[in-house]
Amino acid sequence: METYYGIAVSPGIFIGPAFVLDDARRSIPRRHVPAAGVTRQLERLERALVKSVDDLSRVQADVASSLGKDAAAIFGFHIGMLSDEAVLGPIRDMIQSDRTTAEYAAHRVFGEWAERFGAMPDDSFRTKVTDLNDLSARVISHLAGDRADRLQHLDYSAGVVATELTPSQTVAFDREHVHALATDFGGLTSHMSIVARALGIPAVVGCGALSPNVTDETMLVIDGDEGLVVVDPDEQTLADFEREREQRRVYQLSLNELAELEAVTTDGVRIELHGNIEFPDEISDIIEKGGLGVGLYRTEFLYLTREREPTETEHFEAYKKCVELLDGRPLTIRTVDLGADKYTQSQAENPERNPFLGLRSIRYCLKNIPMFKTQLRAILRASALGPVRMMFPLITSLSELRQARYLVHDVMEDLAEEGVAFDRNVPMGMMVEVPSAAIQSAAFAREADFFSVGTNDLVQYTLAVDRTNERVAGLFNPQHPAVLKLIRDVVRSARRRDIPVSCCGESAGSLGFSLLLVGLGLRTLSVPSGGIPRLKRLFRSVDGTTCERIARRAISFDSDIEVSAYLRDQLRKLLPDPQGPRGGV
Repeated sequence: METYYGIAVSPGIFIGPAFVLDDARRSIPRRHVPAAGVTRQLERLERALVKSVDDLSRVQADVASSLGKDAAAIFGFHIGMLSDEAVLGPIRDMIQSDRTTAEYAAHRVFGEWAERFGAMPDDSFRTKVTDLNDLSARVISHLAGDRADRLQHLDYSAGVVATELTPSQTVAFDREHVHALATDFGGLTSHMSIVARALGIPAVVGCGALSPNVTDETMLVIDGDEGLVVVDPDEQTLADFEREREQRRVYQLSLNELAELEAVTTDGVRIELHGNIEFPDEISDIIEKGGLGVGLYRTEFLYLTREREPTETEHFEAYKKCVELLDGRPLTIRTVDLGADKYTQSQAENPERNPFLGLRSIRYCLKNIPMFKTQLRAILRASALGPVRMMFPLITSLSELRQARYLVHDVMEDLAEEGVAFDRNVPMGMMVEVPSAAIQSAAFAREADFFSVGTNDLVQYTLAVDRTNERVAGLFNPQHPAVLKLIRDVVRSARRRDIPVSCCGESAGSLGFSLLLVGLGLRTLSVPSGGIPRLKRLFRSVDGTTCERIARRAISFDSDIEVSAYLRDQLRKLLPDPQGPRGGV
């Protein structure tokens, strides 16, 4: 039994077998497979070889037609190696005798051949080393791709273990069989973490060297409350976690009883609780848990789940479904927020040196206006069906906000000329998630219809902490006094201009931080659906005056450590069991 500690990013306890997702770009670890899995590994190898030969045959034909037969001859060597039993025989033998994965066997055998060729005195052989390395990468890439495909069609319920998971990988898996996630890398607000919370499955990130030490169908415990993963747990450990899981299930049922009640403090301050979504299907869970609408629809997942840009019709159908499911409740659609850690295929092929400070979010949209207008048309069409608000991400200057609003009005004129229905008064707001926007919030409040504070990025850019980097996870703290002062100023600016202001960052679902937000004057919070019942329980147990007192005291401290300690103390006084049976804050 081994225990790995990481960052708890999505609550719950998973007990069951592992599925290990390899990444072909990294070193290939040696993993043993069960005896029953050997045949599956051999089948995977054969599929990868066929795909590799098909690839090379296409390349050879293309080169022959463009550069001639002599230039194409080199690919004959590649194809020949992939049918040479001197190479393939040892790979199959290693899979069968050592019971290793197909990836590891291919990596080892191709590597041995490369070493032999590299040691030969004849230059003609040494030059083949690069070819062998290319072949190895091609075959392993197809094996990893095959594995990724299998992730979408798992035939057993599993906890997925990986070095890291991209947002597109996370949203594409088979939700019926993937019940937990654990990764070597990642941070609290990485988008894998956000998706895990949206799906309501336990997740732990930043576990270090977890994936090299786990094989398919290894028994795991993934504890998304405490941030740990137990590999091959003994019987007593399993029994302890089973008991904990049952206690948590009963506690959650008691929270769900609050769904029909308002989130109102003991002195009558009403708090509106909305939900954050990535997919329309999540709306039913928000309503079931007592949410009043959707405060943040992350539309970039329309792009990450397909190889091409979504069409206007695909955008519209997704937004239409949301409006219909909400049945009169408000829907806030954030325009596409690509870049940083969320890449389309074309972006991934042209990586930026510092993507979090690069061409992302509204900057990307304003550089790709036809794509942006496609989405704006769909949002405006959906606005004719129910209450819809439009929100622009990562606004850093007034010129960006003005240009975005100008494009919306431009699209409105096009739709009007075409006779397409839309709401001419659709509210157009902005995310406040960089210091420049918070500092200039008074100016922005004159032109934006509403504000939504995005703590994920506001904390990142204020504290210079990469929110996806597990190495600096301890420095990412929304309770830092500098962050609190920026939020306070944003709320004041919004109140002066009488425009709505909310908070939609993941931190809004934290009990202690939500007390601060209400104390700072916020009355609308948008959180993952699982956080709605806990927040209702909290706000129905406190009064608004206490929240204001806590916020005034917290913002007077010099460090985030002092703020966090103070909040823990206050929260325990207000709620003896703030997080239920597991304790903690």
